[in-house]
Amino acid sequence: MEKFMCKNEVMGPILDKLGDRVVASSGIPSDRCHLGKLIFQSIKEDPDFVMQIDGRTGESETNASVLRRSIQCATAFRNLGVNTGDVIVLMATNHLDQGIPLYAALYLGIATATIDRTLLVGELESTFSNLQPKMIFCQSEKVLDVQKATSQAGLNTKIISFDATPYAMSFSEMMQTYGEDIDVNDFKLADFDPQETIAYLVSTSGTTGLPKSAIVTHMNMAVGGKYIFTLAKQFPPVQSVLIVAPLQWLSALINYVMGPIFNYGRIQSSAPNTNEHILELIQKYKPKFIISSPPMMAALMKAAPKVNCDFSCFDMIYLGGSAVPPEMIDELKRLNPKAVVTDVYGMSEVGSLALSNKISSAGSCGKPMSHIKYKFVDVDTGEEVTEPYKRGELWIQTPGYFKGYYNNPEATAEVLTEDKWFKTGDMMYRDEEWNFFFVERIKLLLKYKNHQISPVELEAVIRQHPGVLDVAVTSLTHPDDGELPVACVVQRPGFEVTADEIKNLVKENLTDTKQLRGGVMFLKELPLTTSTKVHRRKLKELVAAKRNELL
Repeated sequence: MEKFMCKNEVMGPILDKLGDRVVASSGIPSDRCHLGKLIFQSIKEDPDFVMQIDGRTGESETNASVLRRSIQCATAFRNLGVNTGDVIVLMATNHLDQGIPLYAALYLGIATATIDRTLLVGELESTFSNLQPKMIFCQSEKVLDVQKATSQAGLNTKIISFDATPYAMSFSEMMQTYGEDIDVNDFKLADFDPQETIAYLVSTSGTTGLPKSAIVTHMNMAVGGKYIFTLAKQFPPVQSVLIVAPLQWLSALINYVMGPIFNYGRIQSSAPNTNEHILELIQKYKPKFIISSPPMMAALMKAAPKVNCDFSCFDMIYLGGSAVPPEMIDELKRLNPKAVVTDVYGMSEVGSLALSNKISSAGSCGKPMSHIKYKFVDVDTGEEVTEPYKRGELWIQTPGYFKGYYNNPEATAEVLTEDKWFKTGDMMYRDEEWNFFFVERIKLLLKYKNHQISPVELEAVIRQHPGVLDVAVTSLTHPDDGELPVACVVQRPGFEVTADEIKNLVKENLTDTKQLRGGVMFLKELPLTTSTKVHRRKLKELVAAKRNELL
């Protein structure tokens, strides 16, 4: 296996040298994994570099300005009694202020929980009860909901609004009242153990159940983050990234952290991320890098011809968050032959990529990386699977290990073994060259009688139809047979597709046990989560509501 492992030949040494400079200054060897000190050192060394641009307003901000404001915010935290080990919450749009408390928290060892700003009061109450935050940063339209949720949770949490409101202190007011405008050389960052100190609390997707907050330590991301660019040939790996996800999505968090460290800028927007707005940002700013979910990319590709957007500006296009159709990668490569277009496999619990995207086999989601241990486990017997092409659940061990879900020992015990193996919940297999292939989330596998059915396998067949733009497979429950597969299809503009055509396509390609016994449902678009993954729970609800029509 070791000869097939991927190492980071370019970014690894760059980060090591930055770590050397940090350690030379502090005298603390573990500081090479202290994200706050790495970011602080990097942006201090290049003050004039433009770190971030708000595509809605056109405003931009340099490293020097971000450094000054994040120091001021960190002093405000200290004066407000928020220190190492405490938790703050961010639930805002991607404006230029959002990253300031994020970096300030990293300087001091404060954990940042990034949560969905569309959550309702009841959802916020349960989230805040779990997190016990000292401070919550949000937009003015959410202040009253946050106040009600914290009150119902019995919390005395300071609420800060990024924009002005009569109901809470504004961010600028907090900075002026509690922050100190001190010289960069006089500011002392907190010392702590990066292996144990929480950097982020990342919400899992919650598409099939209640969200949990995965603990990501400074060490988790410092070690794993550099592997984002294993395909890079130069430094910086890219000039700019287009942020198309809210901050609670891991891809956005990674770029907020690794951008300052690896010296590439962020193009983001405080406006809603509609397809039209994203395409406008692509045309105006010509970003070089994007991480997108397959459903979002499918929607962008559908809308792009209307505004003559061809994605030719990108050097790297990463697709992740759900199974990536090979034909999507092929089409993007056709549109932009010079770009690296690749599937990426990562997860909140790892804090970064879990497999290298140096892919040498079509359909693979990656190869092993040298800093992670892997094994496949038979879900029925619990025995390790050692031979190629045999399916098993992927288990991994990372440096510093996965610490679990915050204040949720029951959920942690379900996925973390006593010897620190993390059960990913993903069914996979490998070939002889250790290319890994994703089969399905184990929880999403359908069971018809005694037969397991992978929605991904069905979706891959249905996408062969030229009139299918996108598809997701869910199920209807049956008292005797278990789960009956249902295909939810989005038609490609200009095509007329019938349910019989879809059913016949599946009949021609798959065995009898995998047929669409639940029927075919046509939708204008698939329901998505805020992280742009297919919302499996809502999809199941839509299908259940049409049960009588489908069966």
